[in-house]
Amino acid sequence: QNPKTYAIVKQLLAEGNAGELQKYFGSRMEFGTAGLRAAMGAGISHMNDLTIIQTTQGFCRYLEKNFTDLKKRGVVIGFDARAHLSSGGSSKRFARLAANTFISQGVPVYLFSDIIPTPFVPYTVTHLKLCAGIMVTASHNPKQDNGYKVYWENGAQIISPHDRGISQAIEENQEPWPQAWDDKLIDSSPLLHDPYAMVNKEYFKDIQKQCFYRNINKETSLKFVHTSVHGVGHKFVQLAFKAFDLSPPFAVPEQKDPDPDFPTVKYPNPEEGKGVLTLSFALAEKDGARIILANDPDADRLAVAEKQESGEWKVFSGNELGALLGWWIFTCWKNNSRDTRAIKDVYMLSSTVSSKILRAIALKEGFHFEETLTGFKWMGNRAKQLMDQGKAVLFAFEEAIGYMCCPDVLDKDGVSAAVITAEMASFLATRNLSLSQQLKAVYDEYGFHITKASYFICHDPKVIQQLFDNLRNFDGKNTYPKSCGRFKVSGIRDLTTGYDSSQPDQKAILPTSKSSQMITFTFANGGVATMRTSGTEPKIKYYSELCAPPGNSDVEQLKKELDELVNALEKHFFQPEKNKLQRKTE
Repeated sequence: QNPKTYAIVKQLLAEGNAGELQKYFGSRMEFGTAGLRAAMGAGISHMNDLTIIQTTQGFCRYLEKNFTDLKKRGVVIGFDARAHLSSGGSSKRFARLAANTFISQGVPVYLFSDIIPTPFVPYTVTHLKLCAGIMVTASHNPKQDNGYKVYWENGAQIISPHDRGISQAIEENQEPWPQAWDDKLIDSSPLLHDPYAMVNKEYFKDIQKQCFYRNINKETSLKFVHTSVHGVGHKFVQLAFKAFDLSPPFAVPEQKDPDPDFPTVKYPNPEEGKGVLTLSFALAEKDGARIILANDPDADRLAVAEKQESGEWKVFSGNELGALLGWWIFTCWKNNSRDTRAIKDVYMLSSTVSSKILRAIALKEGFHFEETLTGFKWMGNRAKQLMDQGKAVLFAFEEAIGYMCCPDVLDKDGVSAAVITAEMASFLATRNLSLSQQLKAVYDEYGFHITKASYFICHDPKVIQQLFDNLRNFDGKNTYPKSCGRFKVSGIRDLTTGYDSSQPDQKAILPTSKSSQMITFTFANGGVATMRTSGTEPKIKYYSELCAPPGNSDVEQLKKELDELVNALEKHFFQPEKNKLQRKTE
């Protein structure tokens, strides 16, 4: 019943454009553990009013099956600022339609009345003990995309088997229920609640548990620049600074207000590095700020840059910031902990493609480190399990600039990470140390961990399948590579098939998934490299790391060795020319 998508389809029919119609209606968007992520537009392969109604109907039925008290507890729904003029789709519209679906079935809905950062949804699920949460966002994807991210009652993103259960329920509930399109009905419903004011108060109260140096924060002369890259983060990072008694950061004026067109950047993704930060560098130079904090559009990720003595700007990688935050959060716990739990009950987590620096810190300091599969859904769920066993999970991170610094949000949170980074920098400044100098000190103490990650773009699933099949049948059937150029392979873990050469029974410990590709190679020189497909983009990603024991300070030699390993990986395992892969820089 959306006049815009209806008109698009009618036009294609009139033109007899079978090719485009096939694209729109050939296959339904897949509902996975990340929920939905696709372009906004007409047809069942896109995000639009109809597919949102169908998805929410399925999700509602699945929740009814799993929770007898769903009508008592309810769900929370949040949205970002995305909008798509030509199809009439927007995050707010989709959120209202989803709310309408639940309310029509007598389920209470806590619908935020305005845009929010993604972490506010898992926070609200936990805080109000709700059955589930939905966030309508496509994070840092291109502007035409949107997404539908789902949280379970434990406050973490869903994992299997819920994705399959929800997917099946969507298939069974495709006919829109009566009044499904009339979202105005919710405005007069007693089942509609707005958690905006409450969460804005409680969240900023809860993150203050991570504020340890209020006096330093009040006095610091360090200046910060913040950009929300046309997303939702501006207001909330300002409030976080206020909660920590820090002077507000300078906001990049051209990027501080939400704009679904992301007009000043090619990609609204701070992970892409310096291109996204051009305006931030200019403002920092003008205002004499030494540190830049950049959120992605839904404010669950954080990138950090620091001006060096040379006048150059250093953009920290996700692994480097993970090392700094891990060191800082542990140090704060050790020095300020009123936590009576012994160090044996303290945990930190990171994903298997992230740097192993936390493992090195944990070994030396005596706390526990665990790695999980890639993605915060795994870290959030594992953190909750540990917390339920009475353990303290201080920190979790992934190299894709995602950090979980507060136990109140079981997902990555760019708002709390930004203000905690600001407090850490302010504290270090009183010791005349920069973030870069402290990072070197961390590596000096726990061993250098040099990482390099990138990706190739490939739009042909057959080519991707063939590439990974080749690696599994490298020297004849069912044989993995024994070397990569001059680098000898000492171990293989394949989380698509469940094979792990380092285990006595050759079975991988981490969960396996046949629907995604992921192989990790360990090399005799101490290097590790993982190749995997992305769940949300047409990319084959790789992550590599060289870990040296403390005392090996020839960093340049380590970097050179890792560069050579990565070149060999690209040449022998990816074979970009043969497979017609597009490099990141292209």
